[in-house]
Amino acid sequence: MRKITEILREYIVLLSILTVVCGLVLLVIGILWYAFQDFVNENGSVEFIRNLGNWNAYILVAGLIIFGIGLYYVYSFITKRKFVLDEIETKKRSEFLKTHKEIKATVKHLPLKYQQMVKDKEKELRIK
Repeated sequence: MRKITEILREYIVLLSILTVVCGLVLLVIGILWYAFQDFVNENGSVEFIRNLGNWNAYILVAGLIIFGIGLYYVYSFITKRKFVLDEIETKKRSEFLKTHKEIKATVKHLPLKYQQMVKDKEKELRIK
């Protein structure tokens, strides 16, 4: 179990972007069916959308959900990364200590590279 979470943590950005792309594709398929149904019925290149028929409603909803989840994870990663990088830049030990617990909690959800950066900063500022 621990190995799976470590692997997912390392590739969270890639997986999040992949989720956004998959959700966007499903969303476009659903929107094409409902908003541009005449275009879909006349154009032979998107015949697979026509063949899905009533499943397009489920595809549209699934696309919205998957796209939203992907966006959430991308946004979450970017904000956590920015927070950690901003706090690591400080040269003052007292400022770093004020947010040390929050940094440690945040870095648990980021790739190991950021955990190593925090450890190096702790060593530099002589924090246990």
